[in-house]
Amino acid sequence: MAKKEIDEVTEKTLGKGGLLVKMYFDMHGETPDELQPIMTDLINNKLLKAPGVVYCFGGIDEPVKSGDLYSTSAIITALLSSMESLVGVVFSFAPVGIEVIKPDGQYVMRKNDVQSLMLALSDISISYSNYILQKTLSPEDYAKVQVDMTLRKEIGKKLLDKKDSEQTPQHHGAV
Repeated sequence: MAKKEIDEVTEKTLGKGGLLVKMYFDMHGETPDELQPIMTDLINNKLLKAPGVVYCFGGIDEPVKSGDLYSTSAIITALLSSMESLVGVVFSFAPVGIEVIKPDGQYVMRKNDVQSLMLALSDISISYSNYILQKTLSPEDYAKVQVDMTLRKEIGKKLLDKKDSEQTPQHHGAV
């Protein structure tokens, strides 16, 4: 993409609630030859293809020896379509630092976007909890937890449905 096209895509995405960020990554390994290909794969095949990532680019530093290990870092500029996308990327790829470049000043979210973000955070939390429980519990105990989680999900759905029906105006005849 030419600079003009990148600027147009950036402004259009920012206008719809997107964010332009710099993310800082580091990686450590026993040999210097393994680090850059892994970091390149992280950026080109994972981060770039993550939901909500419009584009990303950056540079990877040459590996340096640090004690018994080698380390490298990367600074990546990324345009994301929403705060929800940014949260997903942060949880999935765990950058060591992040800097919001744009928008400048305030970032305003609609109520629906905040709700979507909170549900995404809840899903991420449940996924990580589920992974940890699966790895640490016996199959029998894990099955019990799964039953509890299913019940919890059903109760949550009923509560949301009840809340929605309470907020829907009820008309009972002419006024």
